[in-house]
Amino acid sequence: MSVTSGTKTESGVGETVRVVIHALLIALVIRTFLFQPFNIPSGSMKATLLVGDYLFVSKYSYGYSHYSIPFSPPLFSGRIWGSDPNRGDIVVFRLPKDDSTDYIKRVIGLPGDHIQMKDGLLYINDVPVERQRMSEYVGEDPCGSEGGGISRVKRWKETLPNGVSYETLDCADNGYMDNTNVYTVPSGHFFMMGDNRDNSTDSRFLGQVGYVPAENLIGRAQMIFFSIGEGEHAWMFWRWPWSVRWSRFFKIVR
Repeated sequence: MSVTSGTKTESGVGETVRVVIHALLIALVIRTFLFQPFNIPSGSMKATLLVGDYLFVSKYSYGYSHYSIPFSPPLFSGRIWGSDPNRGDIVVFRLPKDDSTDYIKRVIGLPGDHIQMKDGLLYINDVPVERQRMSEYVGEDPCGSEGGGISRVKRWKETLPNGVSYETLDCADNGYMDNTNVYTVPSGHFFMMGDNRDNSTDSRFLGQVGYVPAENLIGRAQMIFFSIGEGEHAWMFWRWPWSVRWSRFFKIVR
C-alpha cells in the first residue's frame, strides 16, 4: 500500500507541474501576441486616462516587433505583419531615447505630416484642428501643482481630420509648449501627444521623446479593466470599497 500511495503522490505532483507549465505558456502567448496589461503612473493623458487606471493593450493591432517579446531580445528588426496606427489612436510605445521605458500617448501626426502648436491650438498640415470648449474638468489635480488636491481646469473637445474626437485639458493659457516650431514627421515615424497638453512630455520635446519609430510601437490601448484612486495601492483590497473607481471598469479607451 505504501508503494502505491507514493506513486500516486508523485503522479499528482507531476500533473500539477504540467498544469502550471501549460498555464504559464498560455499566459506568455497571450501577453506576447494578444493582450498585455499596463497601468497608468502619470497624469499626462488626463482626463482620458487617470493615474491608477489598469488597461489592456492589444499587441496585434500594429503587428509585432522585437519589443513585443518579453525582455525585448533583438531577434529581428522592423515589424512583422505591421500596420500603421490611425490618427487619434492611444498607443503604448517604447521611448526612443530609452527603449526600456514604456510611454502611452495619442497619435497626432502621421509620416509626412506638419505639426505645430499656435497659442495652444493644434495645427495639422497648416490647418487648425476643430476645438470646442467644454465644461471645466473637476478632479484630482492634472497640472502637477504643489499640494495637489481637487482642481478645476479648462477642458476642450478636439476633433481630428479623420473625425476622431477626444478631450484635452489646458492647465495654462500660455503654456511652455503652446507655441512651437513646425514639426515634420519623418517617414516610418509618428508624432505623439498627451491629452493633458501642459503636463505631458511628448513628441514636442525632441530631446526627450521626439518622433516615435514604427518599430517602437507596442500596441493600442483598448479597455480599462481596473482603476484605483490616485495615491492608493491596489494590493490594499480592504480599502477597495472606497478607493476603487468602479465606474471605470470595462470602459473602452478612445
